[in-house]
Amino acid sequence: MISGIINIRKEKGFTSHDVVAKLRGILRQKKIGHTGTLDPDAEGVLPVCLGKATRLCDRIGDWDKTYEAVLLLGKTTDTEDISGTVLTERPVTVSEEEVREIILSFVGGYDQIPPMYSAKKVGGRKLYELAREGVVIERKACPVRLYDIVIREIALPYVTFSVRCSKGTYIRSLCRDIGEKAGCGGCMAALTRTNVAFFAIEDALTLAEVEALRDADALLEHILPVDSVFAGYPAVTVTEKAEKRLYNGNPVPWEACRSRSDEENVPAKPGADNPKSAGAGTDGAKAEESGAAMYRIYDRQGHFIGIYKRKNGAALLHPDKLFFDM
Repeated sequence: MISGIINIRKEKGFTSHDVVAKLRGILRQKKIGHTGTLDPDAEGVLPVCLGKATRLCDRIGDWDKTYEAVLLLGKTTDTEDISGTVLTERPVTVSEEEVREIILSFVGGYDQIPPMYSAKKVGGRKLYELAREGVVIERKACPVRLYDIVIREIALPYVTFSVRCSKGTYIRSLCRDIGEKAGCGGCMAALTRTNVAFFAIEDALTLAEVEALRDADALLEHILPVDSVFAGYPAVTVTEKAEKRLYNGNPVPWEACRSRSDEENVPAKPGADNPKSAGAGTDGAKAEESGAAMYRIYDRQGHFIGIYKRKNGAALLHPDKLFFDM
């Protein structure tokens, strides 16, 4: 069984679940999971976890994402994108400069109402299931953060922009909200996810490319090892005496840990010059806020065991996420 993360370029027309199903056939293994839903009409980066790396799906899904979107002003739809049923059409009377100011005003945090056509659950049911039954319910606004917006082109009624945002941000709803603030309504005309943390679209593989690499016995070099995702954390090896505690998933004494050199344990990241730029930064920030330090732990044979947490210089490191099966 292959374990690791593969950077897939999801193509239009596929759901995220379609990608997983097709990869199961290509790789001939069942243990595969995606890290964040992309709408069928959207394309771009979809990190897919294989084997033991499926334990990372929720964590990678929490990382910041970057999108390039096309906004169509003057039209609203029930799905908040151009594929939906048109609800309203209004003239676009705002100027390019006003549009620019409105879009940039969304940089920072704001409370966003999720779309009805989304996988978000309310009362145990996904919103899109209710929407397909013709049911529209009131949705609670959720806090999201837009770290950066770059306007690429304004050719009214279309606006192309890129946005780096937090988990839980719906770009369709952002387009809706921009349109409302502009007084004419708006919907999303196109969407490409260009980054999920350090996973970039330039390195992503289509399903056809994955299949070709498999046939050429060259696929493994494009699969990111699990531990490289945490390359921003210091790496340690435990002493022989502490290995039994490690294999049983128990806390290990700090005094039993020995530092490992970068050359020994930082795996190369495919398609990148700097493997230390890996996505541990997101988790690292959380760890610092909680007063804890995070470490990659290996046994003496070099097997990656998992991520351990040391709180406030404590004598013990406690397991945070384990990846090693005896």
